[in-house]
Amino acid sequence: MKILLVEDEQKLADALAHGLKLKGYAVDTIYDGKKALNRISLHRTDYDLVILDLMLPSMDGLEICKTAREWGVTTPILILTARNETDRKVELLLAGADDYLVKPFSFEELSARVHALLRRPTETVPNVLQVSDLELNPVERTVRKNGENVPLTLKEFGLLEYFMRHPNQVVNREDLLTNLWDFNYASFSNVVDVHVKNLRKKLSGHTGENVLETVRGIGYKLRG
Repeated sequence: MKILLVEDEQKLADALAHGLKLKGYAVDTIYDGKKALNRISLHRTDYDLVILDLMLPSMDGLEICKTAREWGVTTPILILTARNETDRKVELLLAGADDYLVKPFSFEELSARVHALLRRPTETVPNVLQVSDLELNPVERTVRKNGENVPLTLKEFGLLEYFMRHPNQVVNREDLLTNLWDFNYASFSNVVDVHVKNLRKKLSGHTGENVLETVRGIGYKLRG
């Protein structure tokens, strides 16, 4: 899952981003309102969630939320606000926010809100993904091959889930970087190749079966 974090207090933003990354999310951070709206508009399908501070330079979170919804952006939005007035909460929800969190808050509470929002499906998708003899449960974060558990790191799990949502399709490295890493990673980085190599090794097990094919010069394909 990929999150856009919009927060102008850099220390808070960096701390939240660090904690979310430890939870397995890819996080992009922006500190300015207008830049955030521009990114939400241009990359509306890249993010699974926007965490948006209410008070921002150049444009506040309420205006960003309203404008994004007017433009047809359906990505879930969680507003961070220092205000706790009932009228303000109603205004945020009417503007299109999916949830709000009043500062100060604990990271555990933020994490719970994020998890709850990401569990709301934007379309009907199966709870358990099945491709050939591979079974992946996104909620329980478990993977089984031929009924046997396959232990994966958070990033490997994210890669496999992405492949299993696109079986028999060639997925290029840019798609994987866009959806699973933040925008600080250069497109020429070999980080994708390293993680895919490790994932392939774990899926092959003792049989040596290669279910993740390398399509030379393009990317990878999970055989269904």
